[in-house]
Amino acid sequence: MSDRTIPSRRVFLGGLACLTLGWRAAAAQGFAGLGRDAAGFAAVTPGRPLLFPADHGAHPDYRIEWWYLTANLTDAQGAACGVQWTLFRQAMRPGPQQDGWDNPQIWMGHAAVTRADTHRYTETFARGGIGQAGVDANPFHAWIDAWQMASPLGDEPMRLSPLQLKASGPDFDYTLRLEASKPLMLEGDNGYSVKSERGQASYYYSQPNFTASGAITIDDKHADVSGLAWLDHEWSSQPLAADQAGWDWFALHLATGEKLMLFQLRQTQGKSRGKPAVAGNWLGRDGRSTALAPEGITMTPMATTDIANRAIPTRWRIAIPGRGFEIESSPLNPQSWMGTSFPYWEGPIHFDGTHKGVGYLEMTGY
Repeated sequence: MSDRTIPSRRVFLGGLACLTLGWRAAAAQGFAGLGRDAAGFAAVTPGRPLLFPADHGAHPDYRIEWWYLTANLTDAQGAACGVQWTLFRQAMRPGPQQDGWDNPQIWMGHAAVTRADTHRYTETFARGGIGQAGVDANPFHAWIDAWQMASPLGDEPMRLSPLQLKASGPDFDYTLRLEASKPLMLEGDNGYSVKSERGQASYYYSQPNFTASGAITIDDKHADVSGLAWLDHEWSSQPLAADQAGWDWFALHLATGEKLMLFQLRQTQGKSRGKPAVAGNWLGRDGRSTALAPEGITMTPMATTDIANRAIPTRWRIAIPGRGFEIESSPLNPQSWMGTSFPYWEGPIHFDGTHKGVGYLEMTGY
């Protein structure tokens, strides 16, 4: 099957926005409709502490939520590959939760594998209220149909470890075991992640410390793999402003053992046009997460790849002078394009400069 013919990924946010608003209305309200009005849903406010294990589970009073894992792996011959597993939840309306088909939650799962020579992906949808998909907090268990991300032994709440991961598509599958010896990373200000100066925000934490081992199969060819993995969990009711077109997001594993999360949200109109909202957190080897000053971060596209009649910036320079950090990133596969209802690019990268390492890049709204 052609890589381009397989359905796709964060289209949950796009596809479901299309169901509720229609394509044009959603596109006019930020990427995938994420900037539309959130009246009636729970609000994201500063000062709310994240509580574990409860906050590993679902938050149905908020409109949007995702559990999103990426893994930078190598096979026995040293060839690089990447794996992605994502579960999205969207509430179609505010109000009390109900059982059965009256439940307002819709779920979508995305799975992908990437090598230098191929990029495979698939998706699946589910309704809430009928047991087809969901997330339990303790022990942690996220599922949609047969896809699973679960802690079979009962997780350590502040490490979310160990986890078993599995998913499959028409021409690929994978299983991984994930273990972390270090605690979670609270993004933003203790888990409160600001997305715009107009008040948009999310609750956001990561587990960037996983080591991964397992196997992937592509076109019936099996390979044992191992490497590093990163899990994000984020929820909100209005994570973007209506005039934010999309984001460029990096999750970086530094060879020193440090971790770095960065994103910029691109502005399309108004007084701030051309000035993206930028944020980042640096995780030291001691496990301390430090929010970075936005004015101290520059993210500059260096080269583009022509994909689907778009020029996608697949090579980047990132500089954080206050940290003595300046790198250039390159994609494992420049054609890591997700041809979804709201298309985006996502795939594994490597980088060098003052620091070396691997990571994942996601770009939406191009």
